[in-house]
Amino acid sequence: MLQPIMHVLSRQRIVLASGSPRRKQILENVGLQFEVIPSTFEETLDKSTFSNPAEYVLETARHKTLQVAEQLSQEKPPPDLVIGADTVVSMDGRIFEKPKDFQDAFNMLSGFSGKSHTVFTGVVLVTPEKKSENTDGVQEMKVHQFHEATEVFMAPLTPEIVKSYIETGEPMDKAGGYGIQAQGGSLVEKVHGDYFNVMGFPLCRFAKELLSLHNQQT
Repeated sequence: MLQPIMHVLSRQRIVLASGSPRRKQILENVGLQFEVIPSTFEETLDKSTFSNPAEYVLETARHKTLQVAEQLSQEKPPPDLVIGADTVVSMDGRIFEKPKDFQDAFNMLSGFSGKSHTVFTGVVLVTPEKKSENTDGVQEMKVHQFHEATEVFMAPLTPEIVKSYIETGEPMDKAGGYGIQAQGGSLVEKVHGDYFNVMGFPLCRFAKELLSLHNQQT
């Protein structure tokens, strides 16, 4: 999907505003060259003020991405593209992020057992506005954002299975408390939607959006 513009992207300064090793791997696998500068934005937005998980995940991703973009805006050269993302799991109106501790992970996974939940990822792309600077000579930025949702069906899980999985340590840095690309994949019966979205980055949608942005600029 990105091959028609890869010659352009290879000459640009691209920054991934995320420390997620899964997002880094997904983007590296398609040949994208980029720097990793994780956002320091504290994810403290009040979930109750958002009408749905998509709005919440997009606003969190927006804060993360803009924090890095603004940090780098006065560098020479500034980034041509800053990519940011945030992923959450939602079920029965609740939003689940990374588990706080063992018990939190146990409660999440036990709740998902034998049911379906939805993984939402919000992605924000920040690019410089052409020939546009503010009064301080800082490059103005253009923000493009979208989200993707994937339905995941979890197998029935016994308490022993849940505890044993948590003891691997894998769930603790992952939204929803499992990693579909690793041992957690054995807990998932099926997926409706983008598999990579469950990993934390909707690759095909990202490629489509980036290609569209490029076509608008040329």
